[in-house]
Order: sequence, then C-alpha cells, then structure tokens
Amino acid sequence: MKRRNFIRNTGIGTGSIFAGGSFFSLLASCTKGDMMNNNGMNMGGQPFPITEGNFSRLLPIPNTVTGNVSLTAQATTSNVNGNNISVLGYQANGILGPTIRVNNGTNANISFQNNLSEKSNIHWHGLKIPANMDGHPEDIVNPGSSFNYQFTVNQRAGLNWYHPHPDGATARQAFQGLAGLFMVNDSEEAALNLPSGNFELPLVIQDKRLTSSGITYNPSMGEVMSGYMGETIIVNGVAFPFAEVASRFYRLRILNGSNARIYNLAFSNNTDIIIIGNDGGLLKNPIAVKNILLAPGERLDVLVNFAGATIGTEIFLESRVFDNGGSAQGKQGFKIMKFKVTQSVNNSFTVPVSLSSINAIPPSSSSKTRTFVINAMQMSNGMNMTGIHRINDKVYDSSRIDERVAANATEIWVFDNSQGDEPHPMHLHGVHFQVLERKGGRAKLTASESGWKDTVLVLPRETVKIIIPFATLEGVFVFHCHNLEHEDDGMMLQYQLA
Repeated sequence: MKRRNFIRNTGIGTGSIFAGGSFFSLLASCTKGDMMNNNGMNMGGQPFPITEGNFSRLLPIPNTVTGNVSLTAQATTSNVNGNNISVLGYQANGILGPTIRVNNGTNANISFQNNLSEKSNIHWHGLKIPANMDGHPEDIVNPGSSFNYQFTVNQRAGLNWYHPHPDGATARQAFQGLAGLFMVNDSEEAALNLPSGNFELPLVIQDKRLTSSGITYNPSMGEVMSGYMGETIIVNGVAFPFAEVASRFYRLRILNGSNARIYNLAFSNNTDIIIIGNDGGLLKNPIAVKNILLAPGERLDVLVNFAGATIGTEIFLESRVFDNGGSAQGKQGFKIMKFKVTQSVNNSFTVPVSLSSINAIPPSSSSKTRTFVINAMQMSNGMNMTGIHRINDKVYDSSRIDERVAANATEIWVFDNSQGDEPHPMHLHGVHFQVLERKGGRAKLTASESGWKDTVLVLPRETVKIIIPFATLEGVFVFHCHNLEHEDDGMMLQYQLA
C-alpha cells in the first residue's frame, strides 16, 4: 500500500506526521504492548469493549423471499436500539436484507438497484457461482444503476450470506447495514426432519458503533490494524434482543456478520451446543461442545435443547473470553441475546446420529501446494509505508493475477500466520474446501472445521493447511482476510481458474 493511501485510509492527515512528533505519540497510544518486528513496527489496536443492553426487545426474524427478488442498496432508517437511526439497507426501514431461501437447482434471478451515492455490488458469500456473478471487487454497479445477478444454485444445503464487495468500501458499507442471509435447501437435509418453522431461528450477530443518529464508521490507524469494532451487539438488526422459546430443541442458524469481532459462543447455563453444520452445510456427524469460536464470515448450524427448563427461565447466548486473539480480541466476556422459556412442551425430536455423506479429500490427490505468508504491517525507519496487511508481501492489485489454477485441479493451500500477532479469517471465493491441519497456536482443528468450509480462522502463531477441489467455474476470483478492514487495506489477492 502506498503511503498516501495508508494515510487516507487511516484518517491521519499529513500534518499529523510532521507536527512535532504528534504522529509518533499516536503510534505509541495505538500500539501499546505491540511487538517490534525486524527494523519495522508491527502495530495492533486495543480492545473495544461491549456495553450490554437490557435484552428487552423481541428478536425480529428477517422476511424470507425466493430466488427471484429485487434488492435495493439505499440509505434508510432502522430502529436498532430504541431509536430510529440512519443506516444502509437492502430494503426500506431495515438494517438487514431479506433472507433468500431456495432449493438446490434453483435458477436465481436477483435484480440489484444501487441507490447509494457511491459504487457498490453484491458478493454471494458461500455460493459457488460463475466469476461474473460472484461480486468481484471490480465488478461494481455505479450509483443509480442496476444489475441482474443470474445464476443456478448447484450445491448442498447450507447457510450462506450476501454483502457488498466494492474495492476499498466493503467494510464501511457492510458495517452500516448492508447484509443478508442466503439459505439453500436440499433433499438430504429435508430427510433429517430438523427443527423448522418457529423452531428454526436465523441469528445474524454483529457489533455496531451507534450514535443517536446513525452508525459511526471512522476507523483510527489502530482500528485499521485490529479491525473496526462496536460497543453494541445486534442480532438480526436489533440490539441485545430476547427470544421466547419452548422447552424443546431449536435449530439456530448463526452468522458472524461483524467486520472484525470474533465470538467465543457459549450458553450461560453451559448447555451443549450441538454443531450439525458450518459454512459449507451439514457435517458428517453432530459434535457437542460447550463453546466454539466464530470468526467474521463463518457460519454455524447448531441444535440447542431447552427441555427441562422451567417456565420463566432465562438463558443467555454469550461470548466468553479466549486466548491468542491478538491485542484487541477475546479480552472480555459479554451476553449477546436472551432466550426466555415461556412454554412447556413435549418434544419427540432426537438428534440424528448421522447427518451427511462427506468424503475426506486425500492429500495425495493434490497436484500443487501453495503457501501464503500472512505479513504483519511494517514501516521502515524512514516511515516508508510498504503495506499494512499483506499476503506473500503483496497487497491487492486488480491488474495483477497472483495465482493461476487449472480447472478441476485439487490443490493444498497453506496460510502461514506463524509470525503474526493478529487473527485472520481467510475466505476463498468460488470454492469450498476441507481443513487438513493446524500447527502452532491451538495446534488442532476445532469441532466446526470438519466437513466443508469457505472461511477458516488463522489465529496468531498458527499455520493452517486446507485442500481445495477446484471445479470448472473459470474466471478471476479473489481470496482475502474477512476482517473487512484488513481486506479494504489490501489483504486480498486474485486467482484465475482456467
């Protein structure tokens, strides 16, 4: 990243650099406790604490639509925390777009109208669709213009989502409200008779920085380092909501739609979180855990049993403290939303022993291994900016193809954060992959990393190896860190499938 772009993106004027050392004072305040790296400086931000609400607002459920729908990116208002505030949305009077729900095999035809005052587009996160429909950062829709996204959904059941992806503006547009869910159903999933209807709850978890008039987005330099976080947790567009539940099993479809914040999900009564699916759909078998990390862009499909709880019991979904999250993550525990048991019922549902047929891809089938070193920001003694967050010492350049991959190839990709001090959720467009191993840090895969994934969390001092079966969706795709501040600052490369 060029020096002037660094200054522009971090909001630091040139006067700050030369004004009697004030810039260096700011560096000190933003990087307390950071590590020196060679002759440069590896800078990280500080925790941005959550201020809990009173959990008095009912959890809203986004309206559900088919694959033939119109979405309009627009400035609108939404009642997020008891006040009507200015937000961005894909529909009027709301911070989230509708949930698009389709069957596998559906031909989707989605009309997108950009009524913003700036360029935008839509990336269909988790969908394996042609490159010209994927929402590449350069495939933008100008203000006042429209575009029809047309593609066939040809993949297994799962929870996906959509959000803007214009180069340099993804983080701000998403933080101010542009996002929505995209669910795919199939016959394998239907045969399991999982909780549905009122017993299937989509939960889009985000943190926002709210004022009485709107959502603030003005990251400091330290927040470009660590990612931009807010003091208020919203679920489905409402701050600290509650849901009324019966004493039975529920299916929770969870998305971490935050720009940067990682959640260590658990329940206040320590009940089991039974993981049945992740980014790429159902797991082979259910796995019960007490807590699980969920990084930006990742999804979880879980079963939770409220049976045995008496009427009036209040149980909180919370985020617990965790280690090795860098200087800004995992330092605080907080409640996310409340479940209030209001009805006692008999429920005959039992958790299936087997969920899906998933064949592990043997590493021996890989034709090539590519290693991607995640570089921390460094500045030379002369303050020459060489990039903030980089992959293989490169920042995003739309005119450069970084990797060329043969159609139908199977490859192993290695994300090496072994020298890094920050977490990075790495996301690949156009494919699903399997996670093979993690070295350093946690040194093992988590319960949610079996099956198929499109985003994998690489914590500081970790190296993660994945295996990817590329198909025939030829064209140019990107892969990047899904900490959206990191992405907008250039932590994104391109691969061409041909």
